[in-house]
Amino acid sequence: MHFESFNAFLAMGGYAAYVWSAFGITAAAMLALIVGYRRTHKKRLQAVKQQIAREQRIKDAQALENTL
Repeated sequence: MHFESFNAFLAMGGYAAYVWSAFGITAAAMLALIVGYRRTHKKRLQAVKQQIAREQRIKDAQALENTL
């Protein structure tokens, strides 16, 4: 599809409201997915690190208890 001018491109042949709102909604949804993923990833990574530290403390306590 060829447009005569940039304004004609933005008007999208009379369908600009539909076309640009679809692009906007899609971009917002993709951004929300990325932000949500990053938050979830950080929380899960932190939980794994805490679990590893907790297990190490338990092992250290058991080793100390066995030496006494």
